[in-house]
Amino acid sequence: MASRAGKAFSTLSSALKSSRSQPAIGLKHLPKPRPTIFGTVTQDRTSEDKKKLRQSVGPQKLSLSQMFDMAGSGYVGQNDRFSKDQALIFQNGNLYSGSLESLIQHLVPTADYYPDRTYIFAFLLSSRLFIDPHQLLAEVCQLCIFQQNLTHDRISRDALGKFGPHIVRLISEWTELFPYDFRDERMMKQVRDLTQRIISIYPELRKDISAVMHALLTRISQLDTYENSLAKLNAELLKRSQTQVVPTTDIMEVCPSPVDLAQQLTHIELERLSMIGPEEFVQAFCKERIDTETSYQDLKMTHNLEAYVQWFNHLSYVVASEVCSHLKKKNRVKMLEYFIDVAKECINIGNFNSLMAIIAGMNMNPVARLKKTWAKVNIAKFEILEHQMDPSNNFGSYRSCLKAAMWRSQCASDDRERIVIPFFSLFVKDLYFLNEGCNNRQSDGNINFEKCWLLAKQISDFIAWQQVECPYEKKSRVISYVQSLPVFSETTLSLASYECEQPESTYDRERHKQLKAQAGL
Repeated sequence: MASRAGKAFSTLSSALKSSRSQPAIGLKHLPKPRPTIFGTVTQDRTSEDKKKLRQSVGPQKLSLSQMFDMAGSGYVGQNDRFSKDQALIFQNGNLYSGSLESLIQHLVPTADYYPDRTYIFAFLLSSRLFIDPHQLLAEVCQLCIFQQNLTHDRISRDALGKFGPHIVRLISEWTELFPYDFRDERMMKQVRDLTQRIISIYPELRKDISAVMHALLTRISQLDTYENSLAKLNAELLKRSQTQVVPTTDIMEVCPSPVDLAQQLTHIELERLSMIGPEEFVQAFCKERIDTETSYQDLKMTHNLEAYVQWFNHLSYVVASEVCSHLKKKNRVKMLEYFIDVAKECINIGNFNSLMAIIAGMNMNPVARLKKTWAKVNIAKFEILEHQMDPSNNFGSYRSCLKAAMWRSQCASDDRERIVIPFFSLFVKDLYFLNEGCNNRQSDGNINFEKCWLLAKQISDFIAWQQVECPYEKKSRVISYVQSLPVFSETTLSLASYECEQPESTYDRERHKQLKAQAGL
């Protein structure tokens, strides 16, 4: 069983085309196709494809991930001619790069132009690599005021046309896609100032703006409630772990059915997943911009992403603690087989994060070294699970399994088939390497929009996964037990393991002696 030794993996180290005219910015075209991180972008679109991509950008019926799939290898723009300064560069119709100023200009709507939803998401997501959200919004507001002459005493509403509805729609999309940006009071002040100007010209939009702000404040309130509950839970866990009270029950008594536990773990996963802002992935990679105006509001906000990684570690330690807390071998065997069945059901559900946490818990050295216990376990079932999560070939088996779950989710007719919960640490690792492997800027200093597109495409899949409602009956007692169980520390876990099965090798005997001395035993 030595091959099973190891610690839980926890390193946080991975359009619909609208029919519209373009804003007044430059366009350049590269003369030839070239291999890119998307592959060679040379696919010609059929007339039927073009017709589909030019549908009106009305209320969206497709998810972001479906829109990105339709858009193909990059954000699709039109090949109109504009001034050469502040140019966007398109390659074979796909947005390739541009200056920050031109990309911001491309975001700002006018009377007869509104940016594609995929562009809005891709740019707002990646823009924080170059500019803070409150600064970006300030630029957008200034452009709106300047272009539409909103400071003029007598504004011609006829000249503004659909600008009012368009800017309200942009604010709506920004608050819907990245609501956590608006926890910054500077963002809220700018939104209030801009919307007041709009209402003074388009009073009929007051109701729409109120609805947008109500939805935003509701989401921020949900986030505050969630973070407060996590803080309370962590405080309770710390307090209970310090008292070192021996548990009087175990997880099999609280939840005898492995299927039920897998379903309740899915409840926990989906709740925690739903609270991660998509921007947290990019902010985790941002270099801190230190200047005289930097404040605590400008620091990286990745609390919920980090909390989700901590949940993975907690679940791994729950598994190891539950196994090592039993002195009788037959009870340890039952516990291991129970968790193997839970993990198997997690695969059936599509809950790969809990699956990997359980496997990691059983692979921790204090559990893996229990040779006499493992000798009584049905190893074949466990090896099937390990094969699913085999790290060889860059987790090839898991990636195949994930693709199958994604396909099932997209074609699902039942809510239970829509669940996809990725192995989160690997998902973040993939984004990390994508970020490290692609330059933020091209050699000419322009922003590399291909990178923005790739980040957005991967994270749009994540958004689809986190929006799934858990279809299983919620059992609060089980959820509370798992989340609030004070787990053994690494030292206590090792000591408990040696109590279960005495050390046999010289190394183990020496280590056991050292641990006892450290614990004052």
